[in-house]
Amino acid sequence: MKLLLAGLFLILAVGTHAQWYNFPREAYQGARDMWRAYDDMKDANWKNSDKYFHARGNYDAAQRGPGGRWAAEVISDGREWVQGNSGRGHEDSADDQQANRWGRDGGDPNHYRPAGLPDQY
Repeated sequence: MKLLLAGLFLILAVGTHAQWYNFPREAYQGARDMWRAYDDMKDANWKNSDKYFHARGNYDAAQRGPGGRWAAEVISDGREWVQGNSGRGHEDSADDQQANRWGRDGGDPNHYRPAGLPDQY
């Protein structure tokens, strides 16, 4: 009986504060936000826009909540790990991670927006 009450209390306490049941939905939506930023980056094909799209994808995902922030971090870190271990641009990877953190922490992605990038992005 004590174990049942302790479990019930834990579920209610965690559920009320963390809203863990929203996490999977937020993570899925955050992953979609990251994909949309990547797709827009490819579509725009604009010089020096990489950091902007990194920041925007992370910003949009993090605005979803803890699940979106988690998805943005996992996707960004995974991409940069692959890029870093492929021998391509360690310095560029560090700059990308800075833009990723900027967006995840709520910084305005337009800080990295290149001049002349069309308004649709």
